Amino acid sequence: MDSTGFVSPNRRSLLKAAGIGAASIAAIPLLSSCTGEPARLSSSASPALLPAPPGQIEPLLDRAKVTNALAKLDELIQDAMESTGLPGMAVAVVHRDEVVYSKGFGVREVGKPEEIGPDTVFQVASVSKPLASTVVAGLVGQHVINWTDAVIEHNKNFALKDDYVTRNASFADLLSHRSGLKTSSGDLLEDLGFDRAYILGHLHQEPLDTFRSSYNYSNFGYTEAGQAAADAMKTTWEDLADEVLFRKLGMTASSYRHSDYEKATNKAILHVPLGNKEWAAKYRRNADPQAPAGGASSSVRDLAQWLRLQLGNGSYEGKPVIDPAALQTTHVPHIVSGPASAPAARSRFYGLGWNISYDDQARVQLGHSGAFNLGAATAVSMLPGEQLAIVVLTNGRPQGIPEAINAGFLDAAQHGTPTVDWLAFTAGVFKQIDESEKPEVDYTKTPATPTPPRTNSAYTGTYDNSYYGQLVVLEDGGKLAMRLGPSGSPTTFPLTHFDGDTFSFESIGENANGLAGALFAGAGSGSSPTVTLDFYDRTGLGTFTRAS
Repeated sequence: MDSTGFVSPNRRSLLKAAGIGAASIAAIPLLSSCTGEPARLSSSASPALLPAPPGQIEPLLDRAKVTNALAKLDELIQDAMESTGLPGMAVAVVHRDEVVYSKGFGVREVGKPEEIGPDTVFQVASVSKPLASTVVAGLVGQHVINWTDAVIEHNKNFALKDDYVTRNASFADLLSHRSGLKTSSGDLLEDLGFDRAYILGHLHQEPLDTFRSSYNYSNFGYTEAGQAAADAMKTTWEDLADEVLFRKLGMTASSYRHSDYEKATNKAILHVPLGNKEWAAKYRRNADPQAPAGGASSSVRDLAQWLRLQLGNGSYEGKPVIDPAALQTTHVPHIVSGPASAPAARSRFYGLGWNISYDDQARVQLGHSGAFNLGAATAVSMLPGEQLAIVVLTNGRPQGIPEAINAGFLDAAQHGTPTVDWLAFTAGVFKQIDESEKPEVDYTKTPATPTPPRTNSAYTGTYDNSYYGQLVVLEDGGKLAMRLGPSGSPTTFPLTHFDGDTFSFESIGENANGLAGALFAGAGSGSSPTVTLDFYDRTGLGTFTRAS
């Protein structure tokens, strides 16, 4: 930040390129371990740049500037890991169709000796989205679908709350988050263990924002677009991604199946911070239900090949893979994701799976972050006009680390050295996000003199909800508990009395934020007719009505 406390235009642009503010690569790797030295690139390492075509900005970053930034990359990474204690990270950089950096740092799991390398498989979280839009672009280029097709033409079961939106929502609408679906739509169903079919089949109950004039980052809106594309080909999403993208680029470590990640012998395990630079591998995250939006796993070696395709306008090693016009459509703005906050400020945009911004030199910057609160943080950034891209994968809960590495590298490429303490800056942004996600009621602070509850029988019974399904409140050893989730594998939540007819329970899953409340409606000395779970009531769907 500058002395006035505002982020300068250059720094804002770099931050947007790193993916901050959204919700939110046959090259020979020059480095294969965390012990190597940064590569020194000669001016003859790749063909000279041709003059920019009309309307395209002339490149400003020559090979010497990129080489200088690469020489600083190890230090950026090591400083970030030392200051945070992050267990592990892998990074790849592509410049002018060459993988000029590909390295791993740290360990796959704390307390174990196995190190991370370029082939280590990570869960990439929402970096799955630009991968997915590449796959869908492949079908558009083959004229199987069009970006403007209504998805209901290919998935007859698709439905949203408004009939007009159901009939007209296109692939472009869903992939740019402008369908009107709210950000959390479907996410809490996934946390409870419901599968993709159930979740997509219940999106029609979710309230909608304004169609095509609102931006709401929606995992399951995005997933619906991927599913409809697979339906158009009469295949599964997972097989479609293999056929259209992964096999053609030799991305053998990449998959949209969680089982493939689990089977990998060289994989990074999710970690969450414990404080004082200590981390623990406490959780697993199966994102199969939202696979197109967040369920991919990959290595930086594989993702570098994908970035070569992106920067190569759909060609890979001289062969066309994705139609250039279809791919370019993913790289242009489709919705304003962040309106300018002041007359001199810049707006931010979302394309199809990409955050999009423009810097002081009018260069387009593309990026996306990925985040699992259960233990993964990733980021990809591209300057297409400079033929430069970087991807960072980590095995730790989001703290702004991959975004800081990306921003620091691009900053060094343009200015010779990072001009900002990027890690401090992005950490501050993520801290604000964490603060904003705290529950409205602090159920850890029980009233000094709480109103006593009624007898347990006033609460026990079965309650119905058309969105979440059946909720069973039962007595177990004299205490109350509730069961919620898929009929074959519900989750049991112990209930702790808070005050009167309100009990607390521990929220679970990717969106968990501590203790939540079960608020039973009073009915004198009789049974409660309803119970509202405030954690599951974010869009007004969290009230359950007694059935028995």
